[in-house]
Formats: sequence, C-alpha cells, structure tokens
Amino acid sequence: MEAIILAGGFGTRLKHIVADVPKPMAPMDDAQTPFLSVLMDKLIRYGFKKIILSTGYMHDKIEGYFGDSYHGARVIYSEEKTPLLTGGAIKKAISCCEEENVFVLNGDTFFDVDFAQMKREFEECGAVISIAVKQMKDFDRYGTVVLEGKRVCAFREKQHQLSGWINGGVYCLRKDLLSAAEDKFSFEQYLESHVQRLKIASYTSDGFFIDIGIPDDYFFARKKYQDGCFA
Repeated sequence: MEAIILAGGFGTRLKHIVADVPKPMAPMDDAQTPFLSVLMDKLIRYGFKKIILSTGYMHDKIEGYFGDSYHGARVIYSEEKTPLLTGGAIKKAISCCEEENVFVLNGDTFFDVDFAQMKREFEECGAVISIAVKQMKDFDRYGTVVLEGKRVCAFREKQHQLSGWINGGVYCLRKDLLSAAEDKFSFEQYLESHVQRLKIASYTSDGFFIDIGIPDDYFFARKKYQDGCFA
C-alpha cells in the first residue's frame, strides 16, 4: 500500500510553541519524537512500503530527519515550491504513486483506523474516494459530514453540534480522481462542490482521534502519546 501525508502547512497556531520545526515535526516527548513519525509508524505496522511526504514549509527539517527510508519503508518527497493548497499538494504527490488506490493523511491528525479494512470496503463499494469519519459529541471545532447510509451526501460548516460525524483526515482515493483538477485548489472545497456528482463513501471508526492544530490539543496529544494511546 502507498500513502501520502500532507506535511507542508505553516502551523500558524502552534508557532509560538513549536517554532523551530514544521507542525508535523512537533515533538511528542522529551526524546523529540516527531508527530510525523507516529503517523508513519502506524502506516508501517499496516504494511505500507511507500510513503510520500508532501512538504513545503521547513521541508529540510523533515527530509533531514527521515531521509529516503524509514523502518523499511521507502520515503519520497513531493515538495511544494509555492503553496498549492491541500488539493494541489495531493495532485502533485499522486504523480509519485504507482498503485490504483492511494491513502492520504493529514500530517497534523492521528486517527486510529484499520487501513486494511478501509481499503477493502473502498474497493468493494465502487466509490471514487472514501473518508474516514468519527462520531463526536458536543463540539464546535469541526465541520460535519452528512451521511445517507455509507454515502457522504453533504458537508456542513463548523458550528456547535450536540452530535455529528466529523472528517477524520484519512482518505482512500482513486489515483485518477484529481487528474482534471487545477494545480492549486482546496481539497476540502473540491469535495464539497462535487459531493452530488461524485460517489463519496464513508468509513466509520470509533478509534482514537486527535488533531494537534491548536496548543491545548497538542499538549493533550503529548500526554496521550506518553500514556501509550497511539500504539
């Protein structure tokens, strides 16, 4: 299996805490274990042999740490010379992929999903993309995904919700999904604008989820990592 990890963001909200490395390299313990290595370790446990890191801001910090291989997996870099937004970054990185179906992960989010099961369900359902979703209670930080059975039929903006399905930042998609798209665009907006035309499936999981994008959640993630919750 192959995976792309989006690791090119600026991490503006964490800059005053993690200033010398890009957000996906934020240390999870006193040994300076980067968050990105936690994501890659999980992929490797599921048998991924090729990981494409989509980089941009401080790309040299990532490349210097991981090199061209990591725990037996081949590591390839798809560097954005200028910001391409999430969709453009994915489209560029896909050119490095060989398999028909590819996983994409956000580099600042951990979602404990069963990648093998998610891939099987995706291949069986005939969709062009599957989104890993998680049910949350009493939240306002995330937008929601509206489901009809397993199919994603709409996306809703961030607002306070007593209960809802959120996008967990893990995708399995056909390699050719974005072939006709422009070179710079938002992947999230692309899905929203094409949700009625495309067959978008959901993969539901109640696995551990954390987004390190804001300081409180980053510190919470560090505690959880040191408690063994990412294993």
